[in-house]
Amino acid sequence: MGKNFVFISPTFPKNYYQFPKAWKQLGGTSLCVGEDNYDSLPQEMKDACDEYYQVGSLMDYDQVYRAVAWFAHKHGKIDWLESNNEFWLEQDARLRTDFNITSGDKSDDVLRYKYKSNMKAYYEKAGVPVARYHLTTTLEEGRKFVEKVGYPVIVKPDNGVGANATWKISDDAGLEDFYRQDLGTQYIMEEFIPGYIVSFDGIADQNNEIIFKTSHTFPEPVMDIVNSKDECLYWSEREIPEDLDKMGTAVIHSFNIRGRFFHTEYFRLTEDKPGLAKKGDLVGLEVNMRPPGGYTPDMMNYANDINVYLIYAAMCMNNANTYVSDRPYHAVYAGRRDKFAYANGPAEIYTYYGQNIVMHDRMPDLLGEAMGNEFYIGRFRTVEECKAFAKMVFEKPEDKE
Repeated sequence: MGKNFVFISPTFPKNYYQFPKAWKQLGGTSLCVGEDNYDSLPQEMKDACDEYYQVGSLMDYDQVYRAVAWFAHKHGKIDWLESNNEFWLEQDARLRTDFNITSGDKSDDVLRYKYKSNMKAYYEKAGVPVARYHLTTTLEEGRKFVEKVGYPVIVKPDNGVGANATWKISDDAGLEDFYRQDLGTQYIMEEFIPGYIVSFDGIADQNNEIIFKTSHTFPEPVMDIVNSKDECLYWSEREIPEDLDKMGTAVIHSFNIRGRFFHTEYFRLTEDKPGLAKKGDLVGLEVNMRPPGGYTPDMMNYANDINVYLIYAAMCMNNANTYVSDRPYHAVYAGRRDKFAYANGPAEIYTYYGQNIVMHDRMPDLLGEAMGNEFYIGRFRTVEECKAFAKMVFEKPEDKE
């Protein structure tokens, strides 16, 4: 008898139809729950599902519960339930708990990686240094923290998604302004770490063993991209730096991640941080136990000539490891902003890089704040080629003068 896989919100982002599709390809039953009307679904989404259940709102737990209950009544025991979406992680866990789905994290388990303050202990357990922090309460306590670590400091929701509602405070006036705001949720305040972000990403099997891993470099912090509405650039590495590989593996074991994608972030210091780390060292930032954002799973495929959706599905169904690759390419993401005029249109870019471009599309507005409005993804043998490609994508008319 085949296994039953429930996928929540398969239409966002639009590449996520490939999760139920892969499960179906391997002989499982793909059961999808979403808000979109079935008739409005693109054909590839319809083909990916054995059955689709429309709810009025995925935020209405009772509606989603009834959808899963219907699937269980019709198809039998649910073997796996997932959205791979940060926003739904806690709801996914609640559904697993309520339906006694034995694979995946339950409600209590998710807390260890949903709250930024909880993540710190797992980094430290893995021997990874982290920025000092405190959970914000009063202006007086904030001043005491700043006296200890100095300006600037970073503030962000303790239970937040990505770099949303994250900003830098550089002086007393900014600190006082922060405490005057009615933010409506618990914030965490951290010391500022001078560096750029590198990620350790992949898939852990049901025994907490890493079956696929890769790394991405983000030359500009996503927080700065969101706050300045600037362009987004990042690329995958063909070789994972040795220190990142060792730390990243230790962190995944520390969190005891099982049967999940993971996206873990680190600062690579660009100057010494006394008492914490030296220039060039790594400092733990935060973790997201789901695929990296937007079309990064597809970048993994193009960089490695693999299919991470099938690797994940095989792991879910049989705890199998199907990954084989020698990392032939870097995949690079260049996200443009509608607010800028650019020197080169698609015709010019494709003339130079048509053989390298693997995707070119609009980014959904929900992801556009962090990732730009229109993006190009290319693949190349060297980082230098990645940067030259991005330079052409981002070139402004005044740059040509």
